[in-house]
Amino acid sequence: MTTDDPAIIQASVVAIDGRALAIIGAPGRGKSSLALALIDRGAALIGDDGVNLARHGDLIIASPPPNIAGLIEVRGVGIVEYPVSAPAPLALMLDLDSPPERLPDNIPSRMLLGVEIPCLPFDPGGIAPAIRAEHALALHGLSCG
Repeated sequence: MTTDDPAIIQASVVAIDGRALAIIGAPGRGKSSLALALIDRGAALIGDDGVNLARHGDLIIASPPPNIAGLIEVRGVGIVEYPVSAPAPLALMLDLDSPPERLPDNIPSRMLLGVEIPCLPFDPGGIAPAIRAEHALALHGLSCG
């Protein structure tokens, strides 16, 4: 894949203040639940379970795949429809599979389409996961501006 080729990643992605926050992890780890909690606090859904990524200059833009745009799986309930956010630059990934540090010093990153994106290990099962995710974006996310 060249840096100009689009990609699809398995993630739940929301937009917060014009920046995309991707939540990655194995099935059943809480990606959609964390996305729902963030949506409840004012975030907008970009995509659940799969998101299109495309490079534009030094930014990675996240947008919903057309076949599942606006749909999110609510485990034990069903598929629920939400308004879809406009595409947004990817600023941070939260990795639900990696054990988090109590006070992270060096934030790991992942290379996506030739751009390094901060990828913070994150436990969604702790206290106030949506508020912690918002703070993670504020403290560790790319400015995208």
